[in-house]
This record gives sequence, structure tokens and C-alpha cells, in this order.
Amino acid sequence: MELLYLNDSYIRQFAAKVVKKKNNLITLDRTAFYPGGGGLENDTGFLIRGNDRLRVKRVFESEGRVVHEIEGEIHEGDEVVGEVDWNRRYKMMRLHTASHVIASIAFNKYKALITGGHISEEYAKDDFDVDKKEVLSEIIREANEVIKRSINVKVYFLKREEARKIEGIVKLANRHPPSSDVWRIVEIEGIDIQADGGPHVRNTSEIGEVVLLKVENKGKGRKRVYYTVKP
Repeated sequence: MELLYLNDSYIRQFAAKVVKKKNNLITLDRTAFYPGGGGLENDTGFLIRGNDRLRVKRVFESEGRVVHEIEGEIHEGDEVVGEVDWNRRYKMMRLHTASHVIASIAFNKYKALITGGHISEEYAKDDFDVDKKEVLSEIIREANEVIKRSINVKVYFLKREEARKIEGIVKLANRHPPSSDVWRIVEIEGIDIQADGGPHVRNTSEIGEVVLLKVENKGKGRKRVYYTVKP
């Protein structure tokens, strides 16, 4: 299976063939639908076959393949056009890239790691191992200053041995590094570098402004920050 989203997060439509079907779960020979992971929700959208638009309700990984849960009838061998819900995808791309900027500031300035998180279309939330709620407000302020600098975001691949030499390549507490021999790297030039499999924008200027929604105390040494982005 060709995973188009790994190389280009901006693919909105793609041609594919149905290679496996079980009830309403199908596998394609190639896909741009992101199956979710690392706290980021999956894509949704449509599969177009002739005049039929079949809704893609959910996308997930199973046994090393991306599976699409659809509404409607389809058959193995059918040729389709996949259409990603771009408004949803792009909002999550902006939030996801913002989360990298925030995580980098937390790690580099406060030696804080992410202990949990979730990104949806509406907002993101991250848990950090910090003691004071004020720290997260300051991190959001600093993140907006970084974002305004219009920094390029690069995606490339490194061998495991080389990637593991980079300090902070994994910024999630209690998260084991990827087990694969080749890691996908997302680098915000001069700001952050992480092993990550999800979609991002090409430049921080696309993020817009990060808006702090609230900060919660989740216990000693654990604070949760909620935020969104606006143009």
C-alpha cells in the first residue's frame, strides 16, 4: 500500500483501486487518508465511483494497512477517487504543527515533556509535566512569536541509527522510539525536530495565531493546556 500522506500532506484527491473488502471496511492500493495516531484524529472524506459519493466515516490502521470504513456499496477491483475532507485536514495540520512549536519551547526552555495529548478539528490539548499553570501561558505566547517568523517545515526520512543521535527527537514522555529502520522526520528549521508520521503545514505562517483556551491542573507535575488556531 502506498501511503501518499507521508510525502505530501496537501494531496486532496487521488486515484486508487479497492484491493480488499470486508463488510463496510475496505483497503485501497494507495491512500492519502491519514489513519490517525500520536493523538491526532483520522481523516474523513469520500470515495467517488462514477456518480456515487461514498462517505469515508473512519480511517484506521490494522495489521500494517490503512483501512477505510465507508457508507455505501463497493466491490473489490473498483476504481475510485479518494477525496479528503480538506477543511478538517488543514485545520488539524495547522494545530499539529503548532503543537510541535509548543512542545519544542516546553522541552528546550523548561525541559518539559508531553505526557498526553489529542488533536481534533476544533482544538488541541496537551499535558505537560510542569508544576505551574503560568508556564503554559508563557509557552503559548512564545509559540506565537516563533510562528510569526514564517519558518519552513521540512519532512524527510532518516535511518534509525542516525535519527536516534538527535536530542529530543521523541518529546513524548514514556513513548518508545519508532521500531522501524527508517524514521519520518518533521523539522521546523532552527526550532524543532521530531520523529512524526502525521500531516503538517509547509510553513509556520500557515498556522495563524495560537489561541489559549484554558489550562487545567491535572495533578502534581501535570498541567493540561487547551488551544486552537485562527487566521
